[in-house]
Amino acid sequence: MVKRTVKIYKDSFRGLSPEIWWLALITFINRAGTMVIPFLSLYLTEKLAFSLPQVGWIMSAFGAGSFLGSWLGGKLTDKVGYYKVMFWSLLLTGFLFISLQYVTTFWGFMVAIFLIMTVADTFRPAIYVSLNAYSKPENQTRSLTLIRLAINLGFSFGPFLGGLIIAGLGYSGLFWIDGITCILAIVVFKWVLTNKEFIRKKKEPNESKVVSTSIFKDKPYWIFLAIVFLMGFTFMQLFSTMPLFYKDVHGLTEVEIGLLMSLNGLLIFLTEMPLIHKLEGAAIDKIQIIFWSLLLFAASFFVLNIPLGTSVLVISMLIITIGEMLAFPFTNAFAMARAVEGKEGLYMAMYTMAFSLSTIFSAKTGMEVVDRFGFDANWYLMGFLSLLAVLLSAWLRRALR
Repeated sequence: MVKRTVKIYKDSFRGLSPEIWWLALITFINRAGTMVIPFLSLYLTEKLAFSLPQVGWIMSAFGAGSFLGSWLGGKLTDKVGYYKVMFWSLLLTGFLFISLQYVTTFWGFMVAIFLIMTVADTFRPAIYVSLNAYSKPENQTRSLTLIRLAINLGFSFGPFLGGLIIAGLGYSGLFWIDGITCILAIVVFKWVLTNKEFIRKKKEPNESKVVSTSIFKDKPYWIFLAIVFLMGFTFMQLFSTMPLFYKDVHGLTEVEIGLLMSLNGLLIFLTEMPLIHKLEGAAIDKIQIIFWSLLLFAASFFVLNIPLGTSVLVISMLIITIGEMLAFPFTNAFAMARAVEGKEGLYMAMYTMAFSLSTIFSAKTGMEVVDRFGFDANWYLMGFLSLLAVLLSAWLRRALR
């Protein structure tokens, strides 16, 4: 049984190019350093003494910067290429994160986080397009999953390490390490990866029926973007209201919060790649997988209102992690496969912009609901929004047919 499990795990990684492995390492270095993000709401309320509505506005600025950065990243990727965009995004983000610790006013922090995310998230469309260059067409979903694996492995180390740093060095240490790891990632990037042209992937039959070269006339893709928006809206609660819920309601320390959030990344590291490998082999429809993942998202929020003590936090994290493993790789894969030739950057930008747009409204909405009605109301709201995304995914499947 153990040998068979190990074989399945090894087979799921077989055939990926060396460049993809290097890109995964760079992503891991970068993501392990973004330990500021899970603790940002705690930092703003505890150290800078901002109110929950103020934190909501700052997180909205975070999302607005991400939205603008995703759009710029798509435009720049199509114009100057993915390689230059990735290089300058990582380099500048490193220095900007280091400087963020010196901003202590509400308006100053709003402007600073907006600028940082604008620069940082130009990276996202570029890395998706780079998979076309560094991966064979038939390996793109698995290559994407490996990148996500690196992100989640970094996420496993990041919050736990961040909790230890806060306990030992305080919050300023987070900003220094975050910035330094971005700069370290770009040193590795420049050393091991070259700028490479890519061969365009053939579309699957139901994904290639784009009626116009204009993305604005691609109706199924806009339904898909609405699903991505709702998915991001609910998922981003993990980085805004959820840490406050862990601390204020269940009394967890920063280290315990880091450990709980690391559970998400650790489970994805151990199980996502074999799971995706199996699902790809079974040739299950991507939209059907997304449908079931969104049901799991809804369940993960509804379960938080069951009075089971701190054990409910683990149960909720397990459920949303399974949903995330199913949803994120296949939404990425659908967006890449749907892209019109020559406009891959724009399609991936719209995909990442949908997530970024959700961040603008997610944190502010969550903070306001918690401030006025409490955490229970917020979890019910997120559960029902996930169910709305389930209905949209059923509509998308019908539209593609």
